[in-house]
Amino acid sequence: MNNRTTKLAGGPDCIWSGMNSGSISNQSGSFRDYKEICKRADIIMLDSQSRNDSGGFQQNAEMGKLIHGILGWDKLIPESMPVYQMGRPTYRLASKPVPESRMWMIEGIAGGIQPWWHYVSAYHEDRRIYRTAGEVFAWHKKNEEFLINRIPVATVGVVWSQENNDFYGRDEADLMVDQPWRGITQALIRARIPYIPVHAGHIERDSKQLSLLVLPNLGIITDEQVAAIRRFVENGGGLFATGESSLYNIWGEIQPDFRLADLFGVHIENKDGKKKITDKTLHTYLRLSPELRGNVDGPKTGKEPVPDGKRHEVLKGFEETDILSFGGVLEPLKVDSGAEVVMTFIPDFPIYPPEKAWMREPKTEIPGLILNTLSSGAQPPSYPPEGGKMPIANTFPTGARIAFLPADIDRQYARYNLPDHGNLLENLFRWASKDSIPLKVESPGLLDCNLYQQSNRLILHVVNLTSAGTWRQPVEEFIPVGPVKISVKLPDNVSGKKLKLLVSEQDISAEIKDGWMNFIIPTLIDHEVVILI
Repeated sequence: MNNRTTKLAGGPDCIWSGMNSGSISNQSGSFRDYKEICKRADIIMLDSQSRNDSGGFQQNAEMGKLIHGILGWDKLIPESMPVYQMGRPTYRLASKPVPESRMWMIEGIAGGIQPWWHYVSAYHEDRRIYRTAGEVFAWHKKNEEFLINRIPVATVGVVWSQENNDFYGRDEADLMVDQPWRGITQALIRARIPYIPVHAGHIERDSKQLSLLVLPNLGIITDEQVAAIRRFVENGGGLFATGESSLYNIWGEIQPDFRLADLFGVHIENKDGKKKITDKTLHTYLRLSPELRGNVDGPKTGKEPVPDGKRHEVLKGFEETDILSFGGVLEPLKVDSGAEVVMTFIPDFPIYPPEKAWMREPKTEIPGLILNTLSSGAQPPSYPPEGGKMPIANTFPTGARIAFLPADIDRQYARYNLPDHGNLLENLFRWASKDSIPLKVESPGLLDCNLYQQSNRLILHVVNLTSAGTWRQPVEEFIPVGPVKISVKLPDNVSGKKLKLLVSEQDISAEIKDGWMNFIIPTLIDHEVVILI
């Protein structure tokens, strides 16, 4: 209505565009349907001015990708970026530390957001406030052609919908929806795996480029979305779902069974209609199968199980332990005969006093992770797809792999960042996608890697999030990392003959082997943009 009125008064190029939050929960709280807004919008003016400790700088890149996914990658998303101390705490007239302000801008640019800085007042006694914007904007202007009108190259899609916030998360949206989402996306970033947010209503459209769909506690899925997921899996695509995914109808009413139960390979046994998620952290564990401690150095009781068989590859890296910390609660599930249970639940037992910290029930049959492999699948369209709009992997193996994780490891990882949880999630991403991932990055530190394509060139934006202040504001210095060893899978229309660094402007060489372009960035300070032609 506002847009129609504005155009009527000012002509077709005069638009109304309100300020929108980058948070789906905030949009839900103010009754704004982001998907419908973006369907009608010529531009999104984004009012997301600072990070929080749980989300980090990377939430800005994520917001850019999520909004572009429903707005279109040919449109712009300027974001109001303050250079005063905004966030926790807020001081309107004091300068934000330059590294903190700069990193928020850089991560936004990495996710396809356009920088748009602002001050409060036209005069400032704290002259440090003028140090950030000029340098960033000069660089952005110089390299603008590489920073807009590009499309993401990723084979992992993380599915979301605002209905899941509205009718499933409701008053507990942070616990039920935001935390699982954040745990999945943080694990993908930590693993240097490019991903795109996929609206549940766009699965059919966006999944053509993907090898894996991830459902982070996506409790609500409509009939049409269920059908789209099934078609994706039937065509060989992998599926990784967590928690209560597909257990509710569009109004948030619990169903007798998972709507994707046959794909997950499990079924609900307890149909009391109550949610099984707690905001408390319990002293619970997950037992890995088979148990190997009998062959691992350490004290023995003589009652250790004899190792029987080889562990599944999703448990790689855990050879010296038979248990993983968990913290949640699980209920019994009925597992199909063709599915494989590789982790089971160990119920809560006392932490204090220390003498009481022994397992009352060391082993159950309650599944924590179920793996299912379908016997066949069809090949997807060739690379690139018709029209060249969305690049996809060169090959897409048949025989879909499905991982269902009723244990809310994604939520626990969002809360506590335990490396075991991040490693398990990474293993599941790689297994379920058959490692069909177009980027490999080896380096110390925490790096956010976003890969894009423009016509006959690739654009890789790597942001260095390594800092003691990554999870707690503010960042006051950049900590360089390197060398950063990078391999990029080349699509058919990118030769890989040229390489250009837009930030450091260093001259580096590359080699091409088996369709991969390999190169090394000697040092990464805050970020680097690599153009592959």
